[in-house]
Amino acid sequence: MYEEGSQIRRSSKSVRSNIVEGYGRREYKQDFVLRLTYALASNDETIDHLETLFETGSLADEQLCAKLHEMLTHLGKKLNLFIQAVREGHRSSR
Repeated sequence: MYEEGSQIRRSSKSVRSNIVEGYGRREYKQDFVLRLTYALASNDETIDHLETLFETGSLADEQLCAKLHEMLTHLGKKLNLFIQAVREGHRSSR
């Protein structure tokens, strides 16, 4: 439980860190896309750790697990769309 808990914390923090780092290098589109791709991979890793916690019984609250899974899946979809937009060179309106 503690090892998976530590892993889930690290992978979830990595999502944010990679987005921030990519944004800092946004003038270099390939680097930006690469960091966003790392963020997506870390998000997928977080989902895997969440599923492991539930499967092993370390996370017994099924509703909480389902809600977290839904939120992480939604984030993954948004990251995919963001990656596509950056690749295509779209600018966000402010």
